[in-house]
Amino acid sequence: MTSFDEIFERIKLATNTRTQVELADVLEIRQSSISDAKRRKSIPADWYMKLFEKFGLNPDWLKWESGPMYLRTLDGYAPKPEISFGSLHEPPAVYGEPETKSALVSVYSTHCAAAEPVLEQLSMVGKLSVPLSFSSASILVVKVETGSMEPVIPKGAHVGIDTMKKNVVMGEIYAVLMPYEGISLKRVFLDADNSRLILRAEHKEHPEQYISLEKAVGRIVGRVEWLIARL
Repeated sequence: MTSFDEIFERIKLATNTRTQVELADVLEIRQSSISDAKRRKSIPADWYMKLFEKFGLNPDWLKWESGPMYLRTLDGYAPKPEISFGSLHEPPAVYGEPETKSALVSVYSTHCAAAEPVLEQLSMVGKLSVPLSFSSASILVVKVETGSMEPVIPKGAHVGIDTMKKNVVMGEIYAVLMPYEGISLKRVFLDADNSRLILRAEHKEHPEQYISLEKAVGRIVGRVEWLIARL
């Protein structure tokens, strides 16, 4: 069953609100009503009606992330043209497309000070809403905490790593578990004598690192598939 927190996050995402004060203003209710709903872990039915009336939001999408995010009636109902999410006015015709649906994923720190780090030791540092197509059971999402791959991957970016793609393609960016470091993002190459992998940073101040082919089997986490970052 969908949890209260998941529904609440979808409501904030769809209304572009960050605080209870902002959401209360959108729903035209008192902030204390939101606090009461959070304490009861229950979304009042009139919230769904208000969100449908104001934005055309689909209650099924809010509750279960099922169906299109927005609804249109036989009369051609669509969100009012003055409604803006961020700075964009989006045409309602595309709201049912797969790329418009979102998923809430866990985000992990790349840092781990263990001599032999493993994925289970990584700490969760938050949640992130991403396009549904960016999320799958094999995707590990991390927050980059170093500038070694700048400007390609800026410090602070959120990166999706496909843990099913461990077979190295030379020159592609992979996540590698490194002692006393945790997850390190590097371009991977095979050296001239085929005995080890070269881990190369984008930033010139970060030296190359090396791991033997034997150790690489257990240290390659997966290939970087996507990133989300502020410019």
